[in-house]
Amino acid sequence: MADSYKTAVPWSGHAELMSVDLSAAASFLATHARVLDRRRFQLLMGEADPTAALAALDGYRNPDGGYGWGLEPDLRSPESQPGAALHAFEVFEAIAPATAAQAAELCDWLESVRLPDGGLPFALPLTTTAGTAPWWASAEPTVSSLQITAVTAATAHRVAAHDPAVAAHPWLERATRYCLAAIEAIDETPHAYVLAFAVRFLDAVHATHPEAADLLKHLGRHIPPSGQMHVEGGTEQEVLRPLDFAPFPDRPARALFTPEVIIADLDRLVGLQEDDGGWTVDYAEISPAGALEWRGYITVRAIDILRHNARI
Repeated sequence: MADSYKTAVPWSGHAELMSVDLSAAASFLATHARVLDRRRFQLLMGEADPTAALAALDGYRNPDGGYGWGLEPDLRSPESQPGAALHAFEVFEAIAPATAAQAAELCDWLESVRLPDGGLPFALPLTTTAGTAPWWASAEPTVSSLQITAVTAATAHRVAAHDPAVAAHPWLERATRYCLAAIEAIDETPHAYVLAFAVRFLDAVHATHPEAADLLKHLGRHIPPSGQMHVEGGTEQEVLRPLDFAPFPDRPARALFTPEVIIADLDRLVGLQEDDGGWTVDYAEISPAGALEWRGYITVRAIDILRHNARI
């Protein structure tokens, strides 16, 4: 699936003046990042097989098949959580074409905690709130969240493209049906993250669920032409941008933006590499460990997006 993304995007004159320093990024990750993100970087660079990344991911795994222990950096409680599941699926996607039994077992766990309508709660009850963001600690575990269900199911669908066990799992179809119905019911502009994750979900299911095409147009009406949306309740600087909605070329979500908007956002992403070699985030710092872990995570994500867009 990843190969379909590797289509060149025209560079602007500004982009020609900038380049990504991969050596500096590697040094930043070696100095500051989690072992998991260092292993994911190795996968991106073709320097390792999946075994090491899966071993690093297993450190966050619980006996129930779910993941916790701060895999979601702002949710540091040890029990399994939906917010950690999406990050586990990111690793299962990165190891393609290899598969891992843990992916289907994660689907088993998600099936065990889903709500009757097929959705996932934003978070389950925490055993400790230390170092954890208030939005996780105050989540209502009995109400389905389109935000967390959509982003988790979207990532699972990308895994399903090469993993038949995930593709055939009943949890994924139930979650998909919940998301399609919830998105169809949107009539006012939702929170920026809900909108971005719903767009990513529809982008992920467009090949298997034809109704996704019309729903993507439906959501597109809520996105400004600039692709920039301030995150309500976030920091003053926290803004979602076009690449948060449509990070990869040759995908349906890219039709929501003009080529010029995407080129400008790619320019911006290249230019955000810090002097220490890493990228940073604009959302609230919840804990010192979480803030640094986000930098490692977002550095790997930035490199992944830029590689797919032929900028590296």
